[in-house]
Amino acid sequence: MRKSIALFGTSADPPTIGHKKILEELSKIYAFTISYVSNNPNKKHKENISIRSHLLKTLIEDLDNPKIIFNQRISSQWAEESIKNCKKIYELNKLDFVIGSDLIKDIFCWKNFDQILKEVNFFIILREGYPIESSTLKMLETYKVKFKISNIKIPNISSSKFRLNFNYSNLPTSLIDIVKKNNLYLPTKLIE
Repeated sequence: MRKSIALFGTSADPPTIGHKKILEELSKIYAFTISYVSNNPNKKHKENISIRSHLLKTLIEDLDNPKIIFNQRISSQWAEESIKNCKKIYELNKLDFVIGSDLIKDIFCWKNFDQILKEVNFFIILREGYPIESSTLKMLETYKVKFKISNIKIPNISSSKFRLNFNYSNLPTSLIDIVKKNNLYLPTKLIE
């Protein structure tokens, strides 16, 4: 049996209990899950990439699961480069690229999309409030995208929801003290 490998890049701004659940569930499906933090060119990030990568690394170390690997050397703002970096470092031919249903319709505009299609299969994680629309499914079929839709159930929390509501219970326990002690993600107050 060939080893199946998942590549899970994320903005992790910050990593939430949703990220934790995804990593835990991926480790039940894949021989290995390789994760890293990237700068999404379509997002404005609250904290810089070194802080976010430290948080994700801490979360993964706390999970203490040999099937989940953190490797920031893979990171690029472009998916194609991250995929190539991963394949080169780990000498892989096959790879599943993990993506949330909130982002799946964006892949058609990604840099070198045609090349990415040759490099990976997509593993789509459904996020509450972001169903995969029939028009997106038709486009996936039209472009002959190889994909699987997961049945992983994740908490209805995202990094952006955390930043809006600032509820520490939405963070993995291992990150709460780091976020508090370093005054990370504090809401921006308007000065009048």
